[in-house]
Amino acid sequence: MKRLLILVITLASINPTYSQNIFKDFYNDFLKYGTFYAAGDISNAYENQRTDYFVERPDDGDLYDIPRVIDVTEYYPYDYRLGFGIRKLARFDYEVKPGNFWTGNNQIEKQTALSAPTSAVKGFEYLIHWEKQRLRGELFTNHRYFLRHTGKYHIAKIESRENGNVGFKYSSAELRARLPIGKKFSISAGVMARTHEKAYGYNPIEIWLNETEIAMDDNNNPIIDPETGQPYEYPANPWYSLGYDYGYSDHLTTYTDVETGEETQDWIWKDEAGNIVAYSDLDFRNGVFGDLMNRYNNEIWDELDPFMTISPIVGADFYHYKNNFWLHAHASYLPGYHRYIKGDVDFSYLNRDNWGKGGLRQDAEPNQWEDFQLGMNMGWKISKNFGVFVDGEYTKFWDTRIFNTSFGINYTFK
Repeated sequence: MKRLLILVITLASINPTYSQNIFKDFYNDFLKYGTFYAAGDISNAYENQRTDYFVERPDDGDLYDIPRVIDVTEYYPYDYRLGFGIRKLARFDYEVKPGNFWTGNNQIEKQTALSAPTSAVKGFEYLIHWEKQRLRGELFTNHRYFLRHTGKYHIAKIESRENGNVGFKYSSAELRARLPIGKKFSISAGVMARTHEKAYGYNPIEIWLNETEIAMDDNNNPIIDPETGQPYEYPANPWYSLGYDYGYSDHLTTYTDVETGEETQDWIWKDEAGNIVAYSDLDFRNGVFGDLMNRYNNEIWDELDPFMTISPIVGADFYHYKNNFWLHAHASYLPGYHRYIKGDVDFSYLNRDNWGKGGLRQDAEPNQWEDFQLGMNMGWKISKNFGVFVDGEYTKFWDTRIFNTSFGINYTFK
């Protein structure tokens, strides 16, 4: 990239006419008819219809003293979305601009160009969009970077997409040969490279909890279980030891029943700052431990390298448009011939069903899979007053499914 920039700058300085032509071509091919935008929206957050309460023992009392009543209702700050981008996407005849301005809201500004194999025009199209979103108190980052060139006999596209609220993130590049059949139908075939970060089917905490060790006697011989005749095994990682790994400590405490005088013992759990977070092992496991499990899994998953696959892809596109009836149907299909070129194959989607409590099964066979994208937009103005419409899109990539649809009727009174 540095060498390319140096070459362009050198040629531009030597030949001003060449420089003007470069920028003129760049403007005509990329920027002309494109739109830069920066926008956002703010709205009320979801509110619970009723208030939830919880009781907790007082700091200087015991279980039978008057408890403290605590409001544990989840209150969320306002939702918002802030983003910016630049776009140049052609609209099909049946599509209309959703408003006077582009805002980057993909729920409102959906365009078929982003999912259909072919385009409404030949040449370059692009979308560069990034946004930060808060929904029910959680922050997400969303982006979509899209560049495609469509010709009569080819389709070339690169794309990066992240939907933070559904955990969907991938990048792809594809090159297809395209064959028009008549004026309304075309088929395409080529190759597609995709990335994903998730290690499907791999559950580190389950494997960690199910690790065992063989009990040994003083002479370092296995202790045999008299009932099974097999060496006695015990958990190598007791569930509560995960709390120690994250700075929590347990303290044996004696509780006395004020009426009967009966004494019981349990473990009080404290965090690193010495604050009590649970008054028993059961309380700790039902509360804090769940968060620690997720934290452990995320840390292990983050250590894995991203994955990349190469796959064949075929597609079809049908487009018919009249003022009173239109139908646009398109599909892309990736058959089960995926090859990983990056990432540890043991943790890849090929082994999504081969992980068990003891880890990856040694006799496991990699399992291929099929992915696809479908879309359709149909409108029929049956009369001047009455019409029906159906619009939908469905994407299945790995275990992620993204879909949306709208349908209905319109009747205009005159």
